Amino acid sequence: MSGILGNFDVAVVGRGIVGLAHALAAARAGKRVVVIDRHARATGASIRNFGFVTVTGQERHDMWPLARRARDVWAEVAPRAGIAIQQTGLVLPVRRAASAAVLEAFMRTEMGEQCRLLSDRELRALDPETPFTASEAALVSPHELRVEAREAVPLIAQWLERDMNVTFAAPAAVIACEQGRVVTSGGEYRAESIFVCPGDDLNALFPEVMAEREVTRCKLQMMRLAAPGYRLPRPVMSDLGLARYEGYSALPEAQALIEQLCVEQGAQLDAGVHLIVAQSADGSLVVGDSHDYGDAPDPFHHEAVDRLILDEFQAVLGKAPPALECWVGVYASSPRQNWFTREVANGVHVTVVTCGAGMSTAFAIGERVVGAAIDAPIKELV
Repeated sequence: MSGILGNFDVAVVGRGIVGLAHALAAARAGKRVVVIDRHARATGASIRNFGFVTVTGQERHDMWPLARRARDVWAEVAPRAGIAIQQTGLVLPVRRAASAAVLEAFMRTEMGEQCRLLSDRELRALDPETPFTASEAALVSPHELRVEAREAVPLIAQWLERDMNVTFAAPAAVIACEQGRVVTSGGEYRAESIFVCPGDDLNALFPEVMAEREVTRCKLQMMRLAAPGYRLPRPVMSDLGLARYEGYSALPEAQALIEQLCVEQGAQLDAGVHLIVAQSADGSLVVGDSHDYGDAPDPFHHEAVDRLILDEFQAVLGKAPPALECWVGVYASSPRQNWFTREVANGVHVTVVTCGAGMSTAFAIGERVVGAAIDAPIKELV
């Protein structure tokens, strides 16, 4: 092992979206930042998702305002980093009266700000080329944006290095973090503040914190379908999302819908299936997903789960195009909280998003955590 490899104000362990968000916040505060990871690029959940920065439907009291702020940061970062915004907004058509009741209740909350609730006729007039099946109602939100995750995350890292003076260390395993230093397989980094963003790595660093917070893993299945011959002006969701996203499911009106879904689509609920359909620049569709929880979910892609996802696709948009590729993602999950941060030693903080909403909230979480930990204002991007 080498000796001291560098002295910095801030060290971030992890180069997924949560780690990059902490690095950005620290750089905006004028700090000298190093990012350390065992890999030369992000390989986990940060690049295996929809790239869909989802605001509408997030948990009402904490996640919704975080997602609103994170969406604004994404809009500022994307042009600077050369990231294309593929789509904006969200449409959520529903085919049950109980689902429409949930949407009506949602629109009566502050979360419905700037959203619209449309009839089937109004939806078809808004998006005439989209082959929606018959709907009871549709929620349309202007708040979301969508990027190609597997391209966007590396571009953010490149921009941080090029324009924000963030140092990315040579790949090395982090062996230990303690006050003032990060010990890696290649040497040691010194830093006044250390932010550990381990994603779903439950055992390498501070496993007692992960156990205390009941962090396990969630495996999801996703796929890319061939271009269908039409353009989606905005990503599409469905009734199943009302049972999954807390901004809807926590409303009293959601209970009747969930009971109905258990009877009519119990297989989808058991597999944790809900529908998101997003479109890439080449016209192909990114479609998913499912949710399977446990410390070590199996690594295999199951055709039966894909079938459940595609059944929901067909119920909303008609026949699905052929699949071009399929993949599995894994992210940290916990029934206790959607995210947490904890100071585990003087100046050493562990931050984990435990609900699969890292792309949607990380930039705001990074600002909150770093802002509370360091004695410097986080400046706006110029």
